[in-house]
Amino acid sequence: MIDVALLIESPWPAHDWQALSERACAAGLKASPQAQLAATSATIEISVRLTSDEEVHTLNKQYRQQDKPTNVLSFPMVQADLIESLDNTDDGEILLGDIVLAHGVCAREADERGVALADHATHLIVHGVLHLLGHDHMDDVQADAMESIEQAAMATLGLHDPYPIED
Repeated sequence: MIDVALLIESPWPAHDWQALSERACAAGLKASPQAQLAATSATIEISVRLTSDEEVHTLNKQYRQQDKPTNVLSFPMVQADLIESLDNTDDGEILLGDIVLAHGVCAREADERGVALADHATHLIVHGVLHLLGHDHMDDVQADAMESIEQAAMATLGLHDPYPIED
């Protein structure tokens, strides 16, 4: 079971962000190579925080030394090399980590892509889940693999391809 703890802060508009976050987290996990975690008896806990650009800017500067806001930040609670062994846990819960989205950056990107804010937020939560699971996009091979998982997750949700091939 996946348990999503959601915190919604200004300026995020009214929406059923809880259901959206739960669907996005489940889709990201199930599309990943670590999908077996979804079948474990342990509760997979993920925190999702929807906040302002200013707050994400502060976090990005503090934890990544990047002096700007970004669309999504992920803070894993489990080392990537230990993810595979988590499906054998008998603790009853796995604290996977935290995902933080910046409203202004997300809204601008959604507008640029011609997609709804909720759909773009869904993609960014899927992306964040993959980071919590140890995936990254530091080189082309990793980026291609991660994008493929994201595309599969979004397709299971009936949503847009976040990486369409452009002519």
